[in-house]
Amino acid sequence: MSVIDVRNEEWERNGPTPENEPQDDNAQMDPDGLIESNWDEVAQNFDAMNLKEELLRGIYAYGFEKPSAIQQRAIIPCITGRDVIAQAQSGTGKTATFSIAILQQINTALRECQALILAPTRELAQQIHKVVIALGDFMSAQCHACIGGTNVREDMRKLEAGAHVVVGTPGRVYDMITRNALRSQSIKMFVLDEADEMLSRGFKDVIHDIFKTLSPDVQVILLSATMPPDVLDVTKSFMRNPIRILVKKEVLTLEGIKQFFVYVEKDEWKLETLCDLYDTLSITQAVIFCNTRRKVDWLTENMHKRDFTVSAMHGDMEQKERDVIMRQFRTGSSRVLITTDLLARGIDVQQVSLVINYDLPSNRENYIHRIGRGGRFGRKGVAINFVTEEDKRALNDIEQFYNTTIDEMPMNVADLI
Repeated sequence: MSVIDVRNEEWERNGPTPENEPQDDNAQMDPDGLIESNWDEVAQNFDAMNLKEELLRGIYAYGFEKPSAIQQRAIIPCITGRDVIAQAQSGTGKTATFSIAILQQINTALRECQALILAPTRELAQQIHKVVIALGDFMSAQCHACIGGTNVREDMRKLEAGAHVVVGTPGRVYDMITRNALRSQSIKMFVLDEADEMLSRGFKDVIHDIFKTLSPDVQVILLSATMPPDVLDVTKSFMRNPIRILVKKEVLTLEGIKQFFVYVEKDEWKLETLCDLYDTLSITQAVIFCNTRRKVDWLTENMHKRDFTVSAMHGDMEQKERDVIMRQFRTGSSRVLITTDLLARGIDVQQVSLVINYDLPSNRENYIHRIGRGGRFGRKGVAINFVTEEDKRALNDIEQFYNTTIDEMPMNVADLI
C-alpha cells in the first residue's frame, strides 16, 4: 500500500475531525488564495528554538541575526516532526526555515539520505544546496544537489557515497531513485519548495512517483507562494493534519522597495531608455527582466552593439554556461544581468539593489518574485517598470493586487539606490 493510500485510509478510518478532515478548496482558501494559519507560536530569536549548538553557530556565521516572520513561526513545528504548509513568497527566508529544520533532525553519524528537497529549477536547487552546506558547516552535514544537465555517473557516485540531504529537480531525483543510487528507506523528511511553480511545470506525476517510494510516516513540508487547486490537492493526498502557516504578501518583499514606472510610448523605444539609465544601473548590481528568451538575446545583443557591458541568462542555455554566468554575477565581476522569469524565484544575490522590468511580467504573481531580488530581509531596493500604453492596465492591476503604489520615476533615482 502506498503512503498516499495509507494517509487517505487514515482519514476514512478516523472520520472527519477538524484536524484531519481534507478541507474543501473554499474552506481552506479565501479569494486571495490564502490559507488560514492554525499556529500562533512565535519564537523571537534563534536561541529560543532549542537548536543544536553547531547548528546555531552555522546560523550566526551565515549572517542571520534575528529570524524572519516565517522562521519565527515555522521552524518549531518543522523540528517537532509535524507536517507543515507554509505560504510565503520568495525573499522571506523560507529556504533557511526548512534547511534549519532538516539540519536539526538529521543524524550526521548515519551516512544515508535522511531529507529530500524538491525544487522546480536547477538554479533554485543549487541555491538551496548552498544554504544547507553553509548552515551545516559546523556539523559536517553532507548535501548533494541532484539536477539535470549534469553527469549522471558522477551523480550516482556521490549518492552512493552517502549524503545526509539531497536537493534536486524532480526528474533527476526520480531517475536516481529508480537506479537505486538514491536510497529512500532512511528519508524521514520530504520538502516541496515552490510547490505552485513545480506543479505548473507539470511535475505532478513524477512527484507522486517519488512520494510512493518514501516511508508512510515521512514528514512533509510544503512551501508555496500561492495555493491553487493543484497545490491543495497535493496537501490533501500527502499530508497529515498539517500545521498551516501564512505570511501575508503585503508584509513581505515589497517592504523597503521603492517602486517606480517609466512611461515609454512604444516598445521599441525601451532600448534608448535603458541605455540612458545604464550609468545608474552599473553603480550597483542590476537584474533586467524580459518576458521571452528571444527578447533576452535581442536586448543583450543590442546593448553589446552599443558597448554596454551586460550578461544574459535563460533556459535555452547549457547548464555549464548558466553556472558560469551566475558565478560571475554573484562575485560582482558582472554587474548587469538580463534574464527571463527563470531567475525570478529563489536566487539570492546579496548585492542586487535594482531590478528593471523591461517587460512587465505576464502574470502578476511573478512581479513580487522579480522585484523580491532587491530588498530581501529588509535591505533597501529599487524596482523600475518600463510601461507602454498597453501596459497601463496591467500596472494598475499589480498596484491593486499588492495594495501598493508605483510612482513615476524621479530624476534623482541614482541617489535612492
